[in-house]
Amino acid sequence: MKNFLDVLKNSFKSPEIRKKIIFTLAIFLVVRIFAHIPVAGVDLQALKNLFNSNQFFSLLDIFSGGTLSEFSIIGLGLNPYINASIILQLITMVFPKLEQLSKEGEAGRRKINQYTRMLTIPLAVLQAIGMYALLKSQGIMGTLPPITFISFIATMTSGTVLLVWLGELITERGIGNGISLLITAGILGRIPILIGQTFSTATAETAMNTLILIGMGLLVIASIIMVNEATRQITVFYARRVRGNKTAGGQTTHLPLRLNQAGVIPIIFAVSLVLLPSMLANFLRTSPNQILSTIAQNINIWFQPNGAIYNITYFLLVVGFTYFYTAIIFNPKKIAEEIQKHGGFIPGIRPGNPTSAYLNYILTRITLVGAMFLGAIAVLPTLAGATTGIQSLFLGGTAILIVVSVILETFKAIEAQLVMRNYDGFLK
Repeated sequence: MKNFLDVLKNSFKSPEIRKKIIFTLAIFLVVRIFAHIPVAGVDLQALKNLFNSNQFFSLLDIFSGGTLSEFSIIGLGLNPYINASIILQLITMVFPKLEQLSKEGEAGRRKINQYTRMLTIPLAVLQAIGMYALLKSQGIMGTLPPITFISFIATMTSGTVLLVWLGELITERGIGNGISLLITAGILGRIPILIGQTFSTATAETAMNTLILIGMGLLVIASIIMVNEATRQITVFYARRVRGNKTAGGQTTHLPLRLNQAGVIPIIFAVSLVLLPSMLANFLRTSPNQILSTIAQNINIWFQPNGAIYNITYFLLVVGFTYFYTAIIFNPKKIAEEIQKHGGFIPGIRPGNPTSAYLNYILTRITLVGAMFLGAIAVLPTLAGATTGIQSLFLGGTAILIVVSVILETFKAIEAQLVMRNYDGFLK
C-alpha cells in the first residue's frame, strides 16, 4: 500500500506523467457524459424495470457500465470491438498471411488493429439490429419508420466507434490500455447503483449476508493479486565468451513465467461469447415459428446466469481462452531461439528444441493452475448468490478480476514510466 501511494505521489510530480493521468481522467468524464445521453424512442422506465427483473440483462448492464439500462448512445459498449478481436485472433491461426502479419512487430499489429476496427462496424450494426428486435419484442420500443430505424442503428454504431476511438486515445496519450480501462471505468461506475439497490432492500438477515459477501470479495481481491503477481522463475545461464581482450557472459538470470500469463483477456472474451445464446434466445422467443420459439425458450432456461449449463459453459470457455491466448502471446520456440542466439541455456536442458519443449512443458502446467483459477472466479457469482441469498448485488468475481487486474497493470505502467524518467534524467 505504501509503495502504491509513493508511486502515485511521484507520478504527479512528473509533469509528463501527470498530464497523461489527467488526460485519461478527462476521457473517463467524457464517456460518463455520453453514458447519460439516451437514444430517442425508448421507454426508459420500462427498460429499467426489465433490467432489474432479469439476471441476464443485469449482468449485461454491468459490463456496459450501466449504459444499457439508461440506453445511452454508447449502449452497445465495446462488445462489438471485443467480438471483432476474438474473430481476428481466431482466423489469424487459420490464415498464414494474417499469422505472418502478426509476427511483423509493431507495423503488423497496427495493420491487424485496423482490420479489427473495420470488422467492428458491421458487428455493431448487427448487434444494434438485434437490440432493436429484442426491445421491440419486450414492448419497450414500437415499430420505427425506416428513416428513424436507420438513424437508430447509425447512432448505436457510432457510439461504439466513439468508444473505440476514445480507448485508443488513452492508449496513445494516456496511461495503460485504453479499452481495458474503459471497461473497468464502466464497471466501477455501476458499483454504487448496485450497492444502493442491495441496501435499500436489506433486512437484518441480508445485512449479515452482505457483510459475508463483502468479506468474500476482499478474499477474492487478495487471491487475484496473489495469482497475478505469481511467477515461475526459470534459471538461464549465459556461458562466458572471450572475444579478443573482452569477456562477455558468465551471468545467471531468470526467465519469469507468470501463473496468469493471459491476464484478464480470457474473461472478457468468455463473457462476450457466453452471453450470445441468451441474446439470440430473447430475439427469437417471440418468433411466429413455433419450433424456433420453443428452442429459444429452452435456451433461455438453460443459459440463466444461475444455471448449471451457463456456468459450466462459462468455466470451460474461460479455461479454453486462457490456453488459447497464452499460446498467442508466449511462443516457447521463439524464446528458446533467443536464448540460444545470445549464448544462454537452461541448466540440465540442451539448447534449441529441448529448451522449447521444456518451456512448453512448464507453461502448460502453470497455465492449468491459472486457467482453473480464472474459471473459478468466473462462476463465483452463482456460488456467492447461493450462499448469501443476495442476487441484487450481481457483481461477481469476473468484474472484480477485471477491475483489479487492470488497476495492477495500469499501476505497473505508471511505475515503468517513472523508472524510464529516472533513467533519462541520469543519462542527461
